[in-house]
Amino acid sequence: MLTRAFFCALLLTLAAPARATPSLTIDAQTLEVLQAEDAGRPWYPASTTKLMTAFVAFEALRAGIVTLGDEVVFSENALGAESVKSGLAPGSVMSLEDALYAMLGVSANDAAVAIAETLAGDEAAFVERMNDAARRLGMTGTHFVNPEGLFDKAQVSTARDLAILAAAIDRMFPERLPFFGLSEVSLNDRRLPSLNQLLTRYPGAIGLKTGFVCASGRNLVSLAVRDGRRVVAVVLGATTDRERNERAAALLEAAFEGDVRGLGLRLTDLPNDPAAAPEDMRARLCGPKSAAYVRQQERLYPMGLPGRPSHLGAASAPLSREIRTRLAPAPAPAAAASAASAP
Repeated sequence: MLTRAFFCALLLTLAAPARATPSLTIDAQTLEVLQAEDAGRPWYPASTTKLMTAFVAFEALRAGIVTLGDEVVFSENALGAESVKSGLAPGSVMSLEDALYAMLGVSANDAAVAIAETLAGDEAAFVERMNDAARRLGMTGTHFVNPEGLFDKAQVSTARDLAILAAAIDRMFPERLPFFGLSEVSLNDRRLPSLNQLLTRYPGAIGLKTGFVCASGRNLVSLAVRDGRRVVAVVLGATTDRERNERAAALLEAAFEGDVRGLGLRLTDLPNDPAAAPEDMRARLCGPKSAAYVRQQERLYPMGLPGRPSHLGAASAPLSREIRTRLAPAPAPAAAASAASAP
């Protein structure tokens, strides 16, 4: 167990100005802000976008528009999204329940697009629903362009807004939280792991979503529960998977241990910065100088490196779900159909 003195020292480290990226910790029940670092700064959300895709799907389920057993068909358009190597063929079918597990458990972009097409007919109509939900929730620094989170310079959010969304999912759809807890999916016997190590190495972790594109760095929106207290931690722009998981675990631990006492603000009191432009991390993370940047960030966030204390424990057994697909029947050729209907 790490000492309280170590946590206090870590918080001072996290406040260091050199290449610090946005982070935020809130009490999910009261929306009290416990810690904030550039929480209103625009950022590319990457696959944390899928939290809103899930929110819109959950609203449709609650309204009775769809059911978890409804079929989701993977179109050529859906399978054209850069994604995990699912190996699915156009016309593959799974239930909406399984599609949600694939999208949230292993960040399947094709599943996100297929869900959007199933619920709204096409991506554009679904994105309108996403932006409408963002407005209703008060996510004033967020704009969505696609349902999966692939890079688009117009798709932006903030740590503040992502925390609003996370708290809303926790408050409004507690029965749907198991969708966020998978640490791996077996898709037609192909094992696909989650990159969220908190699910197996941080007791009380519930989810919620990782995200990465070169422009955003590694993002993580986390929800964890301890002794009845529910805490959301958001980390944006982390350099490595280790840094992302360790930073999120450190923020959660500081909140649960009482090392952060709050800023006297509610989440909605935090302002977004509409005049700022999102930082583009591509040159630093995916360019020729990326190794030097990683070394620099390791000095700022050394937790979990060899010989350094970690905020993560030993891994527990992964929570997995087996998903099997089938192919939808091919439509009858037009000529054959006409002949069959002729008198």
